[in-house]
Amino acid sequence: MEIIESHFHWWPRSVFEDLCKRKGYPRAEHDGNGGYNYYRAPGCTYVLAVPPVWYDLDGHFSYMDTLGHQVSALGSIGPFSVHFSDVPAAEGREAAIQWNEEMAAAVRSHPGRFWATAAVPLTDTDVAMEVLEDAVGRLGLLGVNIPGSIGDDPDIAAPRLEPFYARCEQLGIPLFMHPTDALFADPLVGYGGALHRSVGRIMEATVATSRLIFSGIMERYPNLKVVVSHTGGALPYQAGRLDKNGTGAKLPELPSTYLKRMYTDMVSPHTAGMRFAIEYFGVDQVMYGTDYPCWDSHQALKLFEAIDLSPQDKEKILSGNIKRFMKLETPAKELSPV
Repeated sequence: MEIIESHFHWWPRSVFEDLCKRKGYPRAEHDGNGGYNYYRAPGCTYVLAVPPVWYDLDGHFSYMDTLGHQVSALGSIGPFSVHFSDVPAAEGREAAIQWNEEMAAAVRSHPGRFWATAAVPLTDTDVAMEVLEDAVGRLGLLGVNIPGSIGDDPDIAAPRLEPFYARCEQLGIPLFMHPTDALFADPLVGYGGALHRSVGRIMEATVATSRLIFSGIMERYPNLKVVVSHTGGALPYQAGRLDKNGTGAKLPELPSTYLKRMYTDMVSPHTAGMRFAIEYFGVDQVMYGTDYPCWDSHQALKLFEAIDLSPQDKEKILSGNIKRFMKLETPAKELSPV
């Protein structure tokens, strides 16, 4: 069967080599094993350890081949997306363009198997708009990654960013919301990172997405495409609280109305979570993904296959929805039945 990963991370090594040369923070260091440790800010207790598997795209696909299916992927940034807004605007611009050019080169070298989305710095709105236009127009990238915060600033729906969201809607470019390590890593320190990774990142995705709703961004831009990672964070499960307590935002519709316009992925390491995401968002708005290399793809597929779905609905989630949503062009191949 055909599988197109919607939540898949490959990072260009050149960006981290340059960060190893940077003075001050953010910066990176070689870990002695072919990977890097990334330090976001002085005094941060959380270190983002990134082993060498993250930088080997061919290795990614070799591993995917062991699933026994035709697997391709859409690359997104993940927790590193906040970096481009953590540095001065001019440096964020150059770093984002470097990242985006690496993504575009990987797309060219893996046609029909890898597609990519763009980094955009959000500290300066004009710079964000410039990088957006470059990523879409010159490089042909298919989406934009937005972190849960702009550096330490949690307001990703700030009024100054209105032109950015308006242009994303006009271009039809999806926004991929992924949590980072900026807001909750230090308050939830300890336990070998277990608390932050289990709860903190989900909290960040939940809060950031709620800001897009309560600020009126989703109301003013009804055709804005937003993908919330990790089955929508806690929002589907707590959607009733959005509607019960969201009257202060003075939206013309219930907050859950806007949430249900969004898309999500299948990154939830239990079948019940996957099933509820499908029930809540609807089978047409859920795209398969495994968060590779953060999660074992064999286990993810096993949990997904435990859901009782028709062959038609499986096909939608595994490949059909992302093809339609991202307007992907895939090479014609003989596929095994779903």
